[in-house]
Amino acid sequence: QVQLVESGGGSVQAGGSLKLSCTVSGYPYSMRCMGWFRQAPGKEREGVVAIDSDGDPTYADFVEGRFTISQDNAKRTLNLDINNLDPEDTAMYYCAAKTSWPWGCRASLGASDFDNWGQGTQARKT
Repeated sequence: QVQLVESGGGSVQAGGSLKLSCTVSGYPYSMRCMGWFRQAPGKEREGVVAIDSDGDPTYADFVEGRFTISQDNAKRTLNLDINNLDPEDTAMYYCAAKTSWPWGCRASLGASDFDNWGQGTQARKT
């Protein structure tokens, strides 16, 4: 059974940084066909970054170089560094995985392409 557990959220001042982590267990593949999403109050969930089956990331346009995805294979974590936090980054951040991809996957920023989700971690600009 795939389990995704996010951590690292918090409140930071303008221009601050956060490192979010998603601890992955039960996922029988390398950490690909996965992604980070976010949902602000009153808004729809939106994709932040996704990794395709080749390990290449695709970022949402609003990232503008401030977000970086990385992996720690030894710890089985998928990480998201957020730099220069602005008010629009205040949201619940979710880790997601596509649990079946026999023919590979593209780096989709669509939530419907993922079938396994963590509980989320809150990031807030104070």
